Amino acid sequence: MTNTFKKTTESIEKASSWQQKYREIMLLGKTLPALPDALKTEASLVPGCESKVWMFVEFDLKENTLVVIGDSDTRIVKGLLAIILSLYNGLTPEQVVKTDAYEEFDKLGLISHLSTSRGNGIKAMVDRIQTMAQQKIS
Repeated sequence: MTNTFKKTTESIEKASSWQQKYREIMLLGKTLPALPDALKTEASLVPGCESKVWMFVEFDLKENTLVVIGDSDTRIVKGLLAIILSLYNGLTPEQVVKTDAYEEFDKLGLISHLSTSRGNGIKAMVDRIQTMAQQKIS
């Protein structure tokens, strides 16, 4: 787990109610830079998400670390995406496949409050990242 993830999720951990956590997630979404329209292509859309989510997963070959950028058309999903990006960006492919996003979301008290479709969206985003990491290892 990166320091960025710890800093990103600090306010969510401190929130005492689901409404406060939800607000913090929405605020995180505002910190995520908008993806240029030119990058919002059919190929970058993440299938399995109820909302539109565009994601690019690459590896910095020099550093052998993951680089992910993304965007969404809804604020809550953009906030959830910001959490995922903070969790995985900067990890090696080996670290990525060992990182369990669901466990981290559960520790934050988020999984039980998310709808099934939001949970499926998180799974789709994480699967894309995990698949890319696995391909780099193979």
